[in-house]
Amino acid sequence: MGTFERYLSLWVVLCIVAGVALGQVLPGLFAAIAAAQLAQVNLVVAGLIWLMIVPMLLKIDFAALGAVRQHWKGVGVTLLINWAVKPFSMAVLGTLFIGWLFAPLLPAGQGPSYIAGLILLAAAPCTAMVFVWSNLCDGEPTYTLSQVALNDVIMVFLFAPLVGLLLGVAAVQVPWATLLLSVVLYIVVPVIAAQVLRRAVLARGGQPALGRLLAALGPVSLVALLAMLVLLFGFQGRAIVAQPVVIALLAVPILIQVYGNAALAYWLSRRLGVAWCVAAPAALIGASNFFELAVAAAISLFGLQSGAALATVVGVLVEVPVMLSIVHGVKVTRGWYEQAPA
Repeated sequence: MGTFERYLSLWVVLCIVAGVALGQVLPGLFAAIAAAQLAQVNLVVAGLIWLMIVPMLLKIDFAALGAVRQHWKGVGVTLLINWAVKPFSMAVLGTLFIGWLFAPLLPAGQGPSYIAGLILLAAAPCTAMVFVWSNLCDGEPTYTLSQVALNDVIMVFLFAPLVGLLLGVAAVQVPWATLLLSVVLYIVVPVIAAQVLRRAVLARGGQPALGRLLAALGPVSLVALLAMLVLLFGFQGRAIVAQPVVIALLAVPILIQVYGNAALAYWLSRRLGVAWCVAAPAALIGASNFFELAVAAAISLFGLQSGAALATVVGVLVEVPVMLSIVHGVKVTRGWYEQAPA
């Protein structure tokens, strides 16, 4: 990684601080950006999300799905965590903490909206930043690539019905048209666009041309991520400053869920005899969230100033430091992992 990527956590912190400060100083600017909507989709947010994820989706070769057989145990663990554990555990944790234990400490009537945001955050596994986390822990690249490709395919079909089911359980009315539009805009369109561009570049210049394109677009993706953070925390700046207790309370179920899922994926991988180079990214993929999609869906479904949007932004707030701590955790426990399980 270059110097810019190596200090990503620092840039993230600086952008969060800048966003909150600008939200206080220039509320009119952020109000104007918030008003730039078409069919309940904020155009600026949508543009930044596409700039973030399309360069990373260019790395995905769906032909790599054939390599799933090589690491089927690791893939099975990650699929279990991503689709059978994580969304449902977050619904339970959100209801337990936000709907019950913390309810007296939260703004009246906002509980269901906060829970909806937490569910959106957990309902889709990360597809973009996973490449960064896997690279940091020296994960098996073929496994990471095939797992992300498989999750993208599954997400196209499962995200909307899964979110609809869990929001219904949480007693939140589901605007199905907006939810399906979010799936199309933030999953289907970027995946198709990235694959069309990938094939065109490979046809004209082969793998070297694709490598040059990825090198050129890498900074674009990270700059878009940082700009997105400034924007999101600018939108929610007043709420964050006015309600620091709410931010802390929303972080509790997110932290429990992320660390719990990472630990479960790591432990299951060890019990099944999965190689460490696969188990490490499996833990990271099992724990991380597609926060770009969650934020965009929350804004489209419930609005920029909603409790759901705030909950997803809290997810962004904890994502980078938490995932970096998991990277550190799997690296320092490698010796323990590679000992034969008792």
